[in-house]
Amino acid sequence: MDRFPFPDDLIDAQREWHATYRALAVPRPRHATELRRRLLLLSVRIHWHPFWSTPAARVELRRMTAGARNVDAA
Repeated sequence: MDRFPFPDDLIDAQREWHATYRALAVPRPRHATELRRRLLLLSVRIHWHPFWSTPAARVELRRMTAGARNVDAA
């Protein structure tokens, strides 16, 4: 598969989304309401980013950032 030239802000948002999702996945997460709101905000930011032109780009971004475990949850 060809590499997509993702914008830095989109990559950062997707990494933050993964980190936030992981923070919510623990039993009794601290600040769960804040985390859920952050997840929604990031979801909207990612979904409506002007970069998107093909569905394949979305899948590649998720695949590329899912392994990034070193980002702190927001």
